[in-house]
Amino acid sequence: MTPAAVRPAPDGARLSALARVPAFWVVAALLLAGAVRMAQLAGRLAGTYPLATAAAVVLFGLLAVPFWLVVAELDFLEREPIELLVLAFAWGGLVATSVSIPASTALEDLVAKLGSPHLAADWGAALAAPSVEETAKTLGVVAIVLVARAQVNSVLDGVVYGAMVGLGFQIVEDIVFAVGAVALAGQGDQIQPVIATFLLRGFLSGVWSHTLFGALVGAGIGYLVVRRDRRPAHRLGAALLAFLAAWASHVLWNSPLLGDGPGNGTLALLGVLLLKGLPPLALVLVLVRRAHDREADYYVERLSTLRDPELITEGELEALRSGAKRAAARRFAGERAGRAGRRAVRRLQGAHARVAVELSQAGAPNYDDVREQRKVLRELGHPEAIAGPRSWRHTASTIVTTVVAIAVLWVALSALGGA
Repeated sequence: MTPAAVRPAPDGARLSALARVPAFWVVAALLLAGAVRMAQLAGRLAGTYPLATAAAVVLFGLLAVPFWLVVAELDFLEREPIELLVLAFAWGGLVATSVSIPASTALEDLVAKLGSPHLAADWGAALAAPSVEETAKTLGVVAIVLVARAQVNSVLDGVVYGAMVGLGFQIVEDIVFAVGAVALAGQGDQIQPVIATFLLRGFLSGVWSHTLFGALVGAGIGYLVVRRDRRPAHRLGAALLAFLAAWASHVLWNSPLLGDGPGNGTLALLGVLLLKGLPPLALVLVLVRRAHDREADYYVERLSTLRDPELITEGELEALRSGAKRAAARRFAGERAGRAGRRAVRRLQGAHARVAVELSQAGAPNYDDVREQRKVLRELGHPEAIAGPRSWRHTASTIVTTVVAIAVLWVALSALGGA
């Protein structure tokens, strides 16, 4: 990534600054309209099924927390303003959802009229929902660009905002589907259909659902906006290709292909999930890794000009290059200096990231936070935030976590009609 491609915007995208952008008021009006429509829907659902609605909101609200933390952590070196993350999430949950629910139904009816009722029954959801929903979510990323163009200065920024739009859509749509499952069950205000929907659409499908599709689209919009060193036709083609990848992944996920499963049982259901969801997940992981590495190289190069071990050492420069190494440095500090050491290393890494952004702006960096955390680490007997050797505790923890995750996954699959 070239320096021009990642030149950060001035700190902060506060509401007072956003309010001076005309596009902000257009987006705000759309958010208000979406909020009114979704509030009306929520009122009807809660009035008929209060217990089920409350359970759905709690379960999927809790599910949103780890997704939010992971997405927000993707761009550690140049974090996005919380105002814009909330704006992206709200677009997905209010605007994109309120538009997509009626529009998808209308498009499915059109498929039935132009094709046949049988075609609509089999492929209606696969053709209508992706076409409407991916378009609505793409417009959310475009809205972020129009409101705060300076904050979209890398492909990774586009991934983050796209994923946040997708996450907002995913959580709100899943709540609606969960309560809809209660209505279809026809047994009153029960939470069993909500739990089943949570296991299928949240726990099992959430990893490769709308958050993932939004990240793909966001990568394309980020490339279109940032890579001014490429021809406009090339950038536009890349954005269109990213949209088509998200659309095709969504079509595959909703399609009746493998609907009967490669056999019966838990393993068959797991196989379907992997065959449909793994390709787009792998593609997003590759895109995120490449975008992160290019951005990290740029910022680490800026920090390397300091040439002052009191501010940053060679080992710390290396640790900042990847999320895995940053996490390893925090673990190492935790092993040597406890929770306080782990916290101090994380704060030092955050201070380094802020200095890197300030250096890239050719401004006057503030080194106070760096010096303060360095002092804390020295007092704890761990003066350098570097990744240490892999410990047996970390290996054992990884093994135990993997075993538990597999066990929980197996139980969830079995509960949904496996063995």
